[in-house]
Amino acid sequence: MLEVKNLNVSYGDVQVLWDVNFSVAEGEFVVLVGANGAGKSTMMKAVSSLVSPMSGEISFNGRRIDTLPAHSIIGLGLAHVPEGRQLFPEMTVKENLEMGALSPAAKLTRKETYQKALSLFPRLRERERQMAGTLSGGEQQMCAIARGLMARPKMMLFDEPSLGLSPVLTQEVFRLVQKIHEEGMTILMVEQNVKQTLGICDRAYVLENGRILMQGKGKDLLEDQKVKEAFLGI
Repeated sequence: MLEVKNLNVSYGDVQVLWDVNFSVAEGEFVVLVGANGAGKSTMMKAVSSLVSPMSGEISFNGRRIDTLPAHSIIGLGLAHVPEGRQLFPEMTVKENLEMGALSPAAKLTRKETYQKALSLFPRLRERERQMAGTLSGGEQQMCAIARGLMARPKMMLFDEPSLGLSPVLTQEVFRLVQKIHEEGMTILMVEQNVKQTLGICDRAYVLENGRILMQGKGKDLLEDQKVKEAFLGI
């Protein structure tokens, strides 16, 4: 479904990603794990055309997308839930969710999708008239995920969904992401919370200093001694 080949990305003279190769099949839950600064968020931005690669290719459903503008990506069925939520703080929860359904296809079923999103996030139903900037961190993350679902995507990209959340809220967000996947959504997620993430995904890639260090089934990597030493302090 998603295929990244020999991807190189830089910011000015500083190269961040080096010959990155990975893929996500339809229906999979794949994660990129790595330390802060490993290049995980840059990888997600490259897939969403928020940054332009120096070289390499990114394909989605057999179509090359790394040359497309960012606004075209969502129309193809890729929804990006960004790091830090990136909500519109002075707009209500309802307005934020509606902003996720601006593509022609999503507009056709906006009311139906909105109700489905609120059923998945009942806390948002209680706050749909509240300004997004006044929500708690966990509620803002729920709002960002719900906004992504409003686009009716074929695949969702989650960038550090647990960032800044308490352990309890982190568990809740991971439960919701898992539920979305179980309902048929293909997922690519980047996370610093290695232990929990590897425990719920199908496959994982370990990114270190902009390069793929290793890959495998999530639970197998969780038992790998290199991963334990580098990320779990074991």
